[in-house]
Amino acid sequence: MIYFQLFWTYLKIGLFSFGGGYAMLSLIQSEVVEKHAWLTSGEFTDIVAISQMTPGPIGINSATYIGYAVTGNVLGSVVATFAVCLPSFIIVLLIVRAYTKFRDNQYVEGAFSVLRPVVVGLIASAALMLMNKENFIDYKSIIIFAVAFILIKFFKIHPILMIVLAGISGLFLY
Repeated sequence: MIYFQLFWTYLKIGLFSFGGGYAMLSLIQSEVVEKHAWLTSGEFTDIVAISQMTPGPIGINSATYIGYAVTGNVLGSVVATFAVCLPSFIIVLLIVRAYTKFRDNQYVEGAFSVLRPVVVGLIASAALMLMNKENFIDYKSIIIFAVAFILIKFFKIHPILMIVLAGISGLFLY
């Protein structure tokens, strides 16, 4: 039963998530933490952090980790990962066929121009969801966030270097 629930949940997440992994985080959190209570908010945040640090798309990585966390075995990882990828695979196949046929159509161009701001809103929602009291519990976390933001935004520090610097900072501060 849990495998079917996991498959169905991640199939819905894969089907209704637009804009990539960060945009789907709020939907994943809603399903996994709030609806099914498979994970706590803290566990979900930890999985998101691990998913960001490992190679690959965050949505697929989080599906893999959450599938394992929910079932306690690799089959759960496979089920969740397959389910979250399946809708995208099918949709991309259909879109490629249609797009090559209708790429110069004004309605198609209009639809894509409307989707861009929606994706930005979904990503902003995911960022705000991760910035809760449980994650920013002390002044050190706020300082690390502010310094990372400034270094990336204004000094164009490479993301890999920022991850290494954040890890070193965490070792010394915590």
